[in-house]
Amino acid sequence: MHGFRFTVAASAFIVAVSLVIQAAEGTQSQSVEIQLQLGNMFFGEGRYQESLEAFRNAVKVAPPDQMRQARGGVILSSLRVAEFESARVEAEKLITESPRAPEALALYGDALWASGLFEQAENKYKDALSATPDLARGLHGMARSLAARGQLEQAMIQAQAALRLAPRDLEIHHTVGTIYERTHKYEEAAAAYTNYVNLLPNKDSSYKANWSRAEIRFLRSFGERVPFEAEPGTDDKIFTVPFKLVNDKVVVRARVNGAREQDFVVDTGSEQTVITRPTAQRLGVLPITQALSAGVGDVGLRGLQLARIDSLEIGELKLRNIPCLIKNPPLALRDLPTRETESLSPLALGYSMTIDYKTRQISFGKHIPVEPSDFELPLRLYRLATVQGTIDGMRQATFIIDTGGEVISISQASANALGKRNVGRKIQLRVYGSSGWDTEAFLLPGINLAFDAIKYQNFSVIVLNLDTPSALLGFQVGGIVGHRFLSNYRVGIDLERSMLRLKKAV
Repeated sequence: MHGFRFTVAASAFIVAVSLVIQAAEGTQSQSVEIQLQLGNMFFGEGRYQESLEAFRNAVKVAPPDQMRQARGGVILSSLRVAEFESARVEAEKLITESPRAPEALALYGDALWASGLFEQAENKYKDALSATPDLARGLHGMARSLAARGQLEQAMIQAQAALRLAPRDLEIHHTVGTIYERTHKYEEAAAAYTNYVNLLPNKDSSYKANWSRAEIRFLRSFGERVPFEAEPGTDDKIFTVPFKLVNDKVVVRARVNGAREQDFVVDTGSEQTVITRPTAQRLGVLPITQALSAGVGDVGLRGLQLARIDSLEIGELKLRNIPCLIKNPPLALRDLPTRETESLSPLALGYSMTIDYKTRQISFGKHIPVEPSDFELPLRLYRLATVQGTIDGMRQATFIIDTGGEVISISQASANALGKRNVGRKIQLRVYGSSGWDTEAFLLPGINLAFDAIKYQNFSVIVLNLDTPSALLGFQVGGIVGHRFLSNYRVGIDLERSMLRLKKAV
């Protein structure tokens, strides 16, 4: 009898355990569903930080058949709140779990793109499209990549194909707007940005959303005017002007609205021609709308004014209807150590350029010749001109080519990714940028940098907080290469062929 009673009790225990396990599994499944629904709801309302938290909670308990959806939510939400490293880490896990899934490949491409790894992202988009040619996210990724390589006509074909497949995907509308804007079709660009804004959740007040709203007003202010209008035959000419070096900055003379010539810093780290408020007032350049800009400095975002210059002359080049920014510094920027200056970028005007630091001449044109070079680096123009480098042999990062900058720097995000090897070796600095003092800046010795065959061994770099500029640009800026890097070469920035050519100065 005792044995019988034991057998019955044991059987009851097994049944009870089974019921508990089933109940736990049911609760876990329900929890995943709730978190996924919350994530989707928050994302749809533009509450991206909350959607990110919900999707992260889902990842913690999701079974294999729901993990892809949960990770995808983390990636998309992370991209919206500019947590680029989080998106990349989660995408690497996703691609490990689903190495051949086209959607996973395209999402990984998006995460790589946001990390500034444009070439690697393009390869993932190609892999995704080779499996599923009508994948909207893959087509959109290819559109951005082609645009960054200056192939705007092909980029628009890819973007429109993506739009036909996913007409309510707001990111595709935004990309269509940027391509139209780069081809100087401002009315079409404004219409595309309007579609983007109309699809945004009402609560979306992100940098990108606010920038788009301002850009619509600005683009439509041109009316029938032709932006960047030039004399016939201009596109076939090369223009050469002398420059002087002032505090390691390239300075040329230019004329605005027919007034006398004045100094302009050649600043490829800027997306637009920039003038100061006194110059705008003196020359009758009227603000049209407000815009946000971000640069190095603790202020982070600073308000600027979008405006239009009627005419701009640089040497023999004469352009009309030039978009520009007016610097209107807030109180936080009143303690300027130096006077703010005017700046322009031939790249922003749509011209490739060559800087010869030895002869102190700069040349620019739509089609610059291919010159002999010692180094050639693939170039991407995604709002700003960039090249890819490697930090300490392990961290691939994108560097902005900045003729207005003085040193070689890396971002705090890049420095943090190197781990603890350099902790305690940093030397605090006070660095001033376009957004005030960067009180967190420091000098970090012992870094190895490589730009293809160009190497800096045991080098000291300045570490800057570039989080806000990265968020505004839409990709993680890994660093900046300025005068110290560029001045060793004859520098050719060829937009037509997407190439940075460097010839050693002799």
